[in-house]
Amino acid sequence: MVNWNSPSSNLTSKCRQAFKQMNNDPLKQRISHYQQRIEKALDQWLPSPLTHPTRLHEAMRYAVLNGGKRIRPILTYATGEALNIPLENLDGIASAVEIIHSYSLVHDDLPAMDDDDLRRGVATCHTAFDEATAILAGDALQALSFYVITHDQKLAVDHSVRLQIIEKLALACGSRGMAGGQAIDLSSVGQTLNVMQLEDMHIHKTGALIRASISLAALAAPNPDANELVSLDHFGKCIGLAFQIHDDILDEISDTETLGKTHGTDRAKNKPTYPSIVGLQVSKQRTQDLYQEAIESLQSLGSRNTEYLHYIAELIVKRNH
Repeated sequence: MVNWNSPSSNLTSKCRQAFKQMNNDPLKQRISHYQQRIEKALDQWLPSPLTHPTRLHEAMRYAVLNGGKRIRPILTYATGEALNIPLENLDGIASAVEIIHSYSLVHDDLPAMDDDDLRRGVATCHTAFDEATAILAGDALQALSFYVITHDQKLAVDHSVRLQIIEKLALACGSRGMAGGQAIDLSSVGQTLNVMQLEDMHIHKTGALIRASISLAALAAPNPDANELVSLDHFGKCIGLAFQIHDDILDEISDTETLGKTHGTDRAKNKPTYPSIVGLQVSKQRTQDLYQEAIESLQSLGSRNTEYLHYIAELIVKRNH
């Protein structure tokens, strides 16, 4: 662990000051709390690496616990705070959406798909282990996410609501959601898409699970208000699309070290992206427009505490990786 105050640290004084400010910022402290909470929950739900079959369980833990921004579980917790849901009631949902996300990255990185060697600054799962183990780890992670929802004793909802949560999660990661979006992505390589077609791909591939991370939390609220559910769902749709457009932008302007994955892969593989279709400036403006639309959708929640959702939305469109 880095000693941030050590004279021998190679961090500049500016970096140390930024870290100090982050610790003193209540909003950032809350996000850090969410991140620490989800790391603990994930560690508890994932099988022990000592449990047979050990190599598969090692690969599963490697895929999930090797870093990441944890945007989806953070959104789950922030939605819960807006709706006065105790965070312990949401640990299972937050874990399930992050486990699904991690499984999708394992499969996306496979040679048959995006064929990437770097993810979150470390070797991809199939590189660190082997291709067959990575496929099985992804399969097992997807199954584990539904096990978590069905067995989470702290999810204080009746059976009918638990079934709704399972249904929404299944749709978000299946052929009408994330997997369908990946299929569109693969079939679009070398093709010319218009903006509507590209947004359809993004809404499915990336947006569906981000959207679900919010709507699943909202379902866990006692007596959820129908209008609030609609507003939160629209917030999720807008910020999910903004997230992927910003990813397209970062693939153009950032670097491998900052991204934690290989820079410029979309262009190298002739994939359609927002910047390749409409240019960087229009892409940046579209991201800002979606951010504003997302924030406006929260206004109908009135006196609800949407401060953390506002802050996360801003992080999504301003992040550098």
